[in-house]
This record gives sequence, C-alpha cells and structure tokens, in this order.
Amino acid sequence: MITKKNAYLFIFGVFILFMGILPIVLNNYWIAVFVSVGLGTLLSLSLNIILGQAGIFHMGHAAFYAIGAYTTAILNTRYGIPIFYLIPISGIISAIFAYFVARPIIHLRGDYLLMVTIGIVEIVRIALVNDIGGLTGGANGLFGISRPELFGIKIKKDMQFYYLIWFFVIATIILFHWLNNSRFGRALSCIKQDDIAAEGCGINVAHYKTAAFMLGAFWAGMAGTLFAAKMTIISPGSFTFWDSVLLFAAVILGGGSQAGVILGAFLVFGLPEIFRGFAEARMLIFGLALMIMMVIRPQGILPPRPKKYSLSPLWQEKVQKLLAKDA
Repeated sequence: MITKKNAYLFIFGVFILFMGILPIVLNNYWIAVFVSVGLGTLLSLSLNIILGQAGIFHMGHAAFYAIGAYTTAILNTRYGIPIFYLIPISGIISAIFAYFVARPIIHLRGDYLLMVTIGIVEIVRIALVNDIGGLTGGANGLFGISRPELFGIKIKKDMQFYYLIWFFVIATIILFHWLNNSRFGRALSCIKQDDIAAEGCGINVAHYKTAAFMLGAFWAGMAGTLFAAKMTIISPGSFTFWDSVLLFAAVILGGGSQAGVILGAFLVFGLPEIFRGFAEARMLIFGLALMIMMVIRPQGILPPRPKKYSLSPLWQEKVQKLLAKDA
C-alpha cells in the first residue's frame, strides 16, 4: 500500500536523482545558472522560515546574506581561516546581527515591519560602501577570497560548486522538514495564523519570532559564505534591495511550503535566464508572468496543506457520545 509519506519520499528521491544527473547533460553556462539557482533556493528556504512559516513580512534578507559573505571575506583574507570553518561562523555572526535587529522591531506588524526591514538592508549596504572600520573595502569590495578545500581537493569548477551548493540545499530541505513538524514549527504556524490567539495559548510570540529571524539569518549567512567562496570577490552591489525583492517573490510565489518555495526559486532565478535572448524585455516578461500567477493563484503555487491531527480512541469515543446526545 502506497502511503502519502512513501509518495513524498519517492518524489524527494526522484528530485535528488534528477539534480544529481542534471550537470552531466548541461553545458558550463547552464551549470553556472543552476549554481545561482541553488544559492537562490538556499536563501529562499531560509527566508521561508521567517516569511512563510512565521508570517513575518521581511524584505531585508539580503542584509543577512551580506553579513555572512563579508564575515567570510574579512576573516579569510586577513587571517587565512579556511572556508569550511567559516560557514558556521558566518551563520552565527548573521544570527547575532539578526537578534539585535529583531528585538526592537519584533512587535511591529505587516507593512510597518516590512518598511523597517527594507531600511535595514539599505543601512547595511550603505555601511559596506562607506568602508566602516576600514574592513569592507568600500565600493570596490574585497577580493582574493580563497576557494574551499575538501579532503585536499580545491573546489573551483562550476560543477564542483554545483554539487556543494545543492548538497546544502538537500540537507536544508531535510532539516527544515523536520523542524516544520516539530513543536517549534507548530508554534510558528500558530503565530502566522493569529499571533494574539497564539499568545493566549501560552506561546511566547516575541521569543519565537526572534528565533525565526535568527534561524533564517543563520542560513542566509552560510549561503553568503558559499557565494563569497564561489566568486572570490564581493562588493556591496551584490547585496541590494532588489535581491531581497527576488527572495520575497520566490517565497510568496511558492506559497510557503518547501516544495512551493523550491519551485518559486526555480522560476524567479531560472526563468529570466531562459528569456535572456530578449535582453531588456526579459524582466518585463518575468514581471508579467508573476502578475498573472498572483491573479490566477494568489495563495501561491503550492501552499502548505492544513495539518490534520488524529484524536486518540478515548477522545473519539467521547466526541461520538457528545454528538449522539446533541442528535
């Protein structure tokens, strides 16, 4: 008998197999495109914790991405710390930054919170441009970032980065799926539906919202490390408000579920490359496609299914007795 869980596992296995075989049949250009799509997917999944699961309107995710990338660049170029050691370090620095940013604004809701997060990404970008503390290199950025090494093998080809980044994506999917079904995930889902009701049920809303911000920032910081290692040079122009808009669009378009966010990331970061031959018109086509999609299916492509909890036999018996009395 094929259960829903087995069907999901089969689909996930086919997805892993497909992504593993894909670089073999692609040329170098499309492998590089899917490296960018992989980074976009990783960032979209991290934003989905904040926006899709907790329902926090956050359009400043590029700030956490930038913090992670610049932490990697500074520590690697100045102190020679290997890239793989810097992946968790950059995530922690981004999470700490998210904590101090989120605590004063976490009580805000909707458009007000959205406007503040837009300001955060611009403040970070301007700070990087102005070379605060002489660390960020100003508008020119930082260069000379080393490539990651794994078991003595230096990762420098696009195909190698493809497998590295998509390994992180697969690991993120598994971890976030478990998290979504945990007590933490259920609390975020409750907060998204009605934070006042969640507070009345004993959920510490401010605590969970802050934790969601920090977790999303941690993953964005790690993605920033992978980006810095891939490019070997970074500048403030790589972390603009437009990047936050694309991530926001990927999550909203996907509908908030993991499968939807992955599909949304493919559309947002991959679709413009398909229309690259149309030059400037490709972004117009991309925007038109998004508008049509939001009109036809405003809840997103694959919104999360409502969770169903089965009653224990004892409670089922009590409910049946009550229904029988009412009848």
